[in-house]
Parts: sequence; C-alpha cells; structure tokens
Amino acid sequence: MSAGAPSTSVWQHFWPQRGSPVAIVAVAVRDPERKRADLPAGARLIAEPGDLAATGETLAVEAAGRDSVLPFGRAAFAASMDFAVSSTSGLIEETVLSELVRLAETKGRKLLVPPGALGGVDALAAASRLNLTDVEHRIIKPPKAWLGTPAETLCDLDALQEPLAFFEGSAREAADRFPQNANVAVITSLAGIGLDRTRVTLVADPNARFNAHEIRAEGDFGLLEIRLQNRPLATNPKSSEMTALNIVRLIENRASGLVL
Repeated sequence: MSAGAPSTSVWQHFWPQRGSPVAIVAVAVRDPERKRADLPAGARLIAEPGDLAATGETLAVEAAGRDSVLPFGRAAFAASMDFAVSSTSGLIEETVLSELVRLAETKGRKLLVPPGALGGVDALAAASRLNLTDVEHRIIKPPKAWLGTPAETLCDLDALQEPLAFFEGSAREAADRFPQNANVAVITSLAGIGLDRTRVTLVADPNARFNAHEIRAEGDFGLLEIRLQNRPLATNPKSSEMTALNIVRLIENRASGLVL
C-alpha cells in the first residue's frame, strides 16, 4: 500500500527502521527545487494541492499546518482519496469541517482524524453515543513548549517556579489561539461534546519533563479519566512522539488484515 502526503517528517523517525508495508510516494513541500537528502526512498516532491491527483494513491496525510487543511482536503477528495488531518485546528471553523465532510460523503471517501497525542479517544467517542454531560481536557507542558505562543504575553515563562494555568476556555478558543499546542483539543471535542462545550485548561509546568494530557468525561456511561505523558518530539517540543506514532498507526492499519 502507498500514500501521498502533503508534508510529514514521520518517515524520518519510524519508517527506515520498520519494514513497513506502506510506501510514501510523494511529499508536498513549499520549495520543491531545494535538495533534500532525507526523503523516503522513491518519493517525489510536489508543490500544489492539485498535484495529488497524479500520484494515483488512495490516501493523503496532512501534517503541514492549519492553512493546508482545506486546500489539500478539497484536492484529495477531488482525486477520490481519503484525507487524514493532523493539524486539527484547521477544523475549528464550522464551514471548513462541514465542507470536508460533505465532500468526503459525496465521493464515498473518508475524512480521517488520528488521535494525535492522545489515547482513549475510542472510549470517549463510544461514550458520546449516550448522553455526555461534561468533558474537560488539561494540557500540561514544560515552559519551553509554550515559547512563541500567546502564553508569553500571559505569563513570564522563564520565571515560573511552579505550574501555572494560564488559559481556561473552550476547545475552540484554545485551538484557535494555540494551534500548535492545543490542536489535540479539537480531537477530544469531535469525539465528545463539541468544540464549544469541551473545557480546556493550558498549563506551563517548570517541573514537567513530558507533554501531559488529562481528560475527564462524565455521562450516562459512567466516568472516564485518562492521563498520558508523552515525550516531546525532538524536532518540535510543542508536539509529541505519540502524534507521529498515531499517524503511522493510522496508515499501517490500512494495509493490515488486523486493525487495532
């Protein structure tokens, strides 16, 4: 099986060591003329969403940023490909989400949302089939993970001596203001009670070594509590190794007779 990918560094971390049944046949980049020594074997560079059709593949994976979600999603569905979204903050606008879902249904394809840095999303989504009354998501990261975000205007990240919750609001607000750090709150929301009812707290913790997610949900099913501590991605401390691993899992599941 093969996949066309708008942009991803997933193969750099996992594919060379794995003997995976999947081949990445194309990678979309901003500057296709620049030489790259780290491309997956056999992959070619593409530059525009419209280039996806020529790959002849059945899956496109977005890992390029929220501005890429809609144009590449449109192009993927036009080419009768499934489309997996990593930059889920690109789905906070109702018009974007509804258009991509409509295009997927029209073409008989799928809009796929990997769990990102999370686990237990399947349980939350199952619980939402009954009445969910409350979902809270806390995102706790070291101060350096919040550098270059609005957190710098809300607190002195360099001076923190103890954990500080510098933002509390809806998942829609969190993902909009902190798209690189709080993308994952969109996943919780889509699985649960929606972007405006899901409560999100963002925390900078000077003692944290990992990126942590704490999810608590209540409803007719009972009580769900999840805590994950993910190693920050070496090339991007705002993200986690688990985010890349979940993309690998999504892709490889499509080539496997056993899906977990």
